Order: sequence, then C-alpha cells, then structure tokens
Amino acid sequence: MKEKFKVVIFTDLDGSLLHRDTFKFDTIKNYISSLVDRGIIIIPNSSKTEKEIENFNEELEVDLPYISENGSSIHGLNLINHNFPNKIILSREKEELQKIFNEKIPEQLKDKCIQISKMNKKEQEKIFGQKDSKLKDALDRKYTLPFLFRGDKNEKNKLLKILNSNSLTLQEGGRVLNLCDNINKVKSMNRVIKILKKTEDKIKTIAVGDNYNDLDMLKNCDIPCLVFNDKFKLDQINIDNLIFSNEASPEGWADVIKKALVKLRYND
Repeated sequence: MKEKFKVVIFTDLDGSLLHRDTFKFDTIKNYISSLVDRGIIIIPNSSKTEKEIENFNEELEVDLPYISENGSSIHGLNLINHNFPNKIILSREKEELQKIFNEKIPEQLKDKCIQISKMNKKEQEKIFGQKDSKLKDALDRKYTLPFLFRGDKNEKNKLLKILNSNSLTLQEGGRVLNLCDNINKVKSMNRVIKILKKTEDKIKTIAVGDNYNDLDMLKNCDIPCLVFNDKFKLDQINIDNLIFSNEASPEGWADVIKKALVKLRYND
C-alpha cells in the first residue's frame, strides 16, 4: 500500500547519529539501511565537510544526499530524482569570508579568535578528535572557517553584531565555532523541501540534532528529535512536540527515529 506521505529525515551527524567521541555508528547501520529500503529519505545536515560526509556514505554503503558545512552546499538530490540538481551552492567561498573578517573585525576581537587552520597538528587533532587523513578531511573546508573564541560574553556579542551587519553568521557546534555566510542548516533544509515538493504532494519532516546549531532545524520540522547531550537541560528547550532520547548517539538516534515514526503512524 502506498504511503499517504513521504518521510524525510534531516539529521546532524556528530553526537546525533555518530558516537560523540569515536564517530562510530555500526550498531545502527542496519537500521539506517532498513529505513532507506522502506523509502524514507535520509539527508545528513551537518557541519562536516563534503569529503567527511562522502566517507560516511561509503561506510554506510548507501549514497545519501546531504548538506555540508552548516548549510553551505547541498549534494546529491539527483539521487532522489534525476531531474533534481546534483549540487547547489548557497555560500560564498571561505576566502571571501576571510577577507571580510580581516577588514571588518577590530584587532582586539581578532586576537580572541583562534583559527583552527593556523594551529599545529596536535592541537587540531585534540579539537576534532581525528588524525591523519580524517583530520585532513575535517580541515578541507570550502565555505566555513572554524575557530575557538577566547573572549568573554560581551566580546562575543560584539563579534556577532559586526558579523551580522556584514551578512555573516557564527554557528556554534559541539567542538568549535564556525564562521559562515548568511546561511544555516534550516535555510538549506527548507531549500531541499521546496525542491522535493515539486514531485511529492505530501512530505513529513523529521529533524534530529544534539546541539545549539541544530535547534532552529528542530523548530522548523514536523517532528523534532533531540539525542541526549549532557550540555542541555530539557526544561530550557522550548520546542513543541519534542521527542528526546535518554541514550547518547548512535543508539539514541535510532530511539528517536522509532518514536517519530510511531508518532507519524508511518506504515500503520
């Protein structure tokens, strides 16, 4: 029997689907594949680079469409429908963002911004939790500039104000801050939904995250899902109909998806 709607899952990776420290997901690999076999569209929507998500797809052994670098570029929608585009770029390149940053940010604030690309290899390994080729892939960014901020709250607010006035954004992930163009995960998610609606009459969206830069995505979907993160207190998160897991990733990911599909009465 044909479903009355198409389910699309937009998911963060690190700490949501992938284990927070080991980046493994082998315990739920078969479950993810079974969802794809059931016709559910899964779209990683991550701060990770193109190469990192391609590596994830290889390990999963499924070619998933994906959104990389906090909404900067969309890939593989032609896997869903051959008439859809293979790649959509929504961001200026990182060199242009760097130029604006250099010209517009006062020196006293620049000194508080420690760019990851300028750190030594051992420091980079510690921050990203990756080594060798995986570290290289994590640093191979086209549209975003990851850094650590060593200032106080007031200085951070000043930085945000200047960036916003120059059409730049600051996305806060689990490990670093990312200087981005005027784009984010929810803007790219909505762009994908608009394209999918060209061929799908009814779409139900599930969004899965675990961190601050996922919250807007969760607020703008049908079924928001939060995987356990000890940084969050649930009573401080104001999202209607939130599904949450008391388990960490990757098992927590499978838990919230199962609950979300029950809520949607999918396959009933």
